[in-house]
Parts: sequence; structure tokens; C-alpha cells
Amino acid sequence: MKAIIGKKIGMTSIFSPDGKQTACTIIEAGPCVVTQVKTKETDGYDALQLAFGDKKEKHAPKAEINHFAKANTSAKKFVKEFRDYSIEKVLGEAVTVDIFTEGENVEVVGTTKGKGFQGVVKRHGFSGVGGASHGQHDRQRAPGSLGNSSDASRVMKGVRMAGRMGGDRVKMKGLKVLKIFADKNYILVSGSVPGHNGSIVLIQK
Repeated sequence: MKAIIGKKIGMTSIFSPDGKQTACTIIEAGPCVVTQVKTKETDGYDALQLAFGDKKEKHAPKAEINHFAKANTSAKKFVKEFRDYSIEKVLGEAVTVDIFTEGENVEVVGTTKGKGFQGVVKRHGFSGVGGASHGQHDRQRAPGSLGNSSDASRVMKGVRMAGRMGGDRVKMKGLKVLKIFADKNYILVSGSVPGHNGSIVLIQK
């Protein structure tokens, strides 16, 4: 596989030569630094550790600073390990957006926006109990029946109910690389990407 760590910038749209408009997400991908190279001989498996985003040295533990010093780089905010990396890289080498090409499909992994405790209408798309006639009061957004009463005498597992919504790790597959701006480390992928603007995402293939 090949992958890179990036930061979601926002959404825009681009136009093709025939005038077709395509919504896309702008991601600032890299540059990332290879901070560790794992092999089967030393670690039992092959992997590449990438680091992205600078942070102040006073906010990093001494062990972390020494770890990054082996790669001849400063302290980083985000570190991610990728197994079976297909591109040969050495310790301290930079990984840029150039590893991808325009037109290929990629997967983007991110964490969705946290929406807190939500009801069944917003969380699961319920339509509510129904109209407000026949003596119903404040039932428009109620979940309705939760199951049998006498037989099971309990709510069965898996019933869709109100609860915490969002904050989930989501992988979007089949997103197309529409444009690459190597000078700005920008990559434009078709469609939407999970997370808020400024959130960290992983682009992989």
C-alpha cells in the first residue's frame, strides 16, 4: 500500500473541460517524515511510520524528541504506522503528495463530527409517531414501541434508540484524485471526506 497523513482544508468544486461540475474536498497531504522503518527481522512485520505536523519541543516528552531526532527531524504532532508500504523509503526521508497520480482511486479515513446525544429522528432517520391528532401530545419525534412486553419483558439488543452520535472512525472508498498541487501539498479528491475542517485524515491506496 501507499499512504500519507493529511489535514482536511474544506470543500470546493471544479469544472471539467466539458463543463461538468464535480464537488471535491481539499486535503493538505504532507509533507510527512519517515520516523521509523520496521522490518520482519527486527519487529516481526514490515511497516513504515510517518509523522505529520510540527509541534513545539516543550510540548513533547524527551523520549519522543529523541525518537524524532533519529530521523533528523523536529517533534511532530501526528504519528501513524502503515503496514506493507509499497514504496521504498529510508529513515528521515520525506513523503509528499507526489506518491499519488491524478485519476486514481484512493481511500480516505477520518473521524466524523461529534454531534453529542441525539434522538432517533436525527440519529436513525425515524419519521416520528405521526400526526398530532387523536389526543397525541409531543409525540412527533418519539421512538415509538421498543419491543414486546410479556414475552421477552425486556428491550432486545440492537434496537435503534437515542444515544451518542458521531465521533466514529469512517473509511470512504472509491474517491477519485481529481487534482494535485504539489507546490502547496494539496490534493483534491471527489466527494466528501469525514471530519471537520482542520481534522486529520489518512489517504491510502
